[in-house]
Amino acid sequence: MVVLLVLVVSFAVLRSAGALWISMLDGWQPSLRAALAVMFFVTASAHWGKARADLIRMVPPVFPRPEALVTLTGVLEILGAIGLVLPATTRASSICLAVMLVLMFPANMHAARQGLTLRGRKATSLPLRAVLQVVFIAALIAAGWRR
Repeated sequence: MVVLLVLVVSFAVLRSAGALWISMLDGWQPSLRAALAVMFFVTASAHWGKARADLIRMVPPVFPRPEALVTLTGVLEILGAIGLVLPATTRASSICLAVMLVLMFPANMHAARQGLTLRGRKATSLPLRAVLQVVFIAALIAAGWRR
């Protein structure tokens, strides 16, 4: 839920800034792209912070080298966040990040089913996590959509 809060608050602040004085954020799509970038920078930071061990435990046992997978997904989140705010790569980044969220969902399933904790808190329930994934994917699609 913290990640959703980061997205919503970032969007509100960035959209307000765009409406008031930052012309490059004037519009819902530029503000959404920037808010998603903030969200992915925040989630990527966990890949090397105190939550790293928790994220490694989330990787289902069927996948080899969970430490490397956590590092890789963190790097991909950073690259995707940068790509979202660069006009030439916005669409590709939004698609790649959406696909990555789908591919990472088994880790969320594993965490929920095993009752794992993240930073000392129980992992988000599977139904709620599925809804959040749909929201994040929909936001990525909306951000990358060109009229």
